[in-house]
Amino acid sequence: MADTPHPIADEARARFSVLRQSADAAVVAAIERLAAEGEDPALNRVNALEFAARHDLNEDKVLGAFVHASRLGLFDMSWNLLCPGCGGVLDANATLKSVKRTEYNCALCVADYEPTLDEMVEVSFTVNPRVRRITAHDPDKLSMWDYMRQVFWSSGVVFDEQSFDDVVREVVIDSVELTPGEKCILSLQLPSAFVIVFDPVTHSSQFIDVKGEPTRDRQELSVVYNKVHAHTGTVEMRPGPLRLTLENRTDTRVLTGVFVAGDALHHFLGQKRHFLTAKRLLTNQAFQDIYRTDALSVDQRLKITSLTFLFSDLKGSTELYERVGDLVAYDLVRAHFKALNEAVALESGAVVKTIGDAVMATFPTPERGLAAALRMREALAGGDLTVKIGLHEGPCLAVMLNERLDYFGQTVNIAARVQGLAQSRSIFATRPVVEHPAAARILAAAGLVPALQSATLRGITDAFAVYEIP
Repeated sequence: MADTPHPIADEARARFSVLRQSADAAVVAAIERLAAEGEDPALNRVNALEFAARHDLNEDKVLGAFVHASRLGLFDMSWNLLCPGCGGVLDANATLKSVKRTEYNCALCVADYEPTLDEMVEVSFTVNPRVRRITAHDPDKLSMWDYMRQVFWSSGVVFDEQSFDDVVREVVIDSVELTPGEKCILSLQLPSAFVIVFDPVTHSSQFIDVKGEPTRDRQELSVVYNKVHAHTGTVEMRPGPLRLTLENRTDTRVLTGVFVAGDALHHFLGQKRHFLTAKRLLTNQAFQDIYRTDALSVDQRLKITSLTFLFSDLKGSTELYERVGDLVAYDLVRAHFKALNEAVALESGAVVKTIGDAVMATFPTPERGLAAALRMREALAGGDLTVKIGLHEGPCLAVMLNERLDYFGQTVNIAARVQGLAQSRSIFATRPVVEHPAAARILAAAGLVPALQSATLRGITDAFAVYEIP
């Protein structure tokens, strides 16, 4: 935290008061302290999961608070396309609707990636300038290394001030800032190593494979920056002097660094921490409630490589209405939905939709879905209603359907069909759920032994292995 608090406008304080009405008070207090006392870098691209861990706060309550804070204009939400290798931000978007390209290229890693919402899209939160202006609001004024830390790299990259400075000293041969139209010459001594000339602003790179016998002859290389973000290839050179000519033909500055791509750089880039993924936020109930009709464009089809689906339905609701009357039955069904929604929220899930007495919910991982199913069953035990539950995990597409966020694919269909197998309080789940290590530990701790069955599911040609959890 900063030594002295920063003044926050009265309008922003009023919005924090509104935030306290819809989010956990302790979480809001921590966020407001951050806005008033945090150093500038701490308010840029806030990693909500790291924030929750550092303040010993519930993750889902923190996510809900930041989502509401974004809606109120206290923080700006950013959906950042990441390189899975180096953790660099390949593209930053104000909304998920802007993620429409089918492929993203990392010039530093020389790799193409198809965007998925699991680990390639980071969601971060930056304080709004009306609350407090920070240096990252003017990225063109940041120093090269502050730009690398605050703009190029994601919140999943671990920065320790001392170790980062040590890495810079060890891996950087030289660096320079070039204004638009500027040209310069760097005189370097090439080591026998793989060298990368990289600019994080234009995402452009030139590789130099330095090998062979050292030379005293001066070697020449020219790099020109334009608006084409790309890797320009690899050239072979010998250890020794290099005259590197750099020319900036763009309308913005470039920040060229000459890096030794050795063990020190790879070790630094290999240190990653958990960050808030798009998939994780999509399974947050607060986000579902606020953005479910505004998350995607109607023409978007975004891939998720792994999502857990839970389908539930009531057994005996029709007979209940006949037996106790509409008013009493309605209250019982409402209580059922309340219990189910609470179970879903407690396990970091989100209710996507309800259809009659049926519920469709999503969870980031299989053990979360299984734990929610067990909570649901326990909540309705001994009552007039029995809940039938099915679980499945796998890949899917996030889409807009009927003007709201929804999911499409075989995984969704299988989860619904598996739920249809349940006829009692037993939970039916597929192999990817039951055999997931964390889910298996939950079952073992509860003394539950799943019984393997072979079932025929509509739309599935072959017999399908499912487990009944008694």
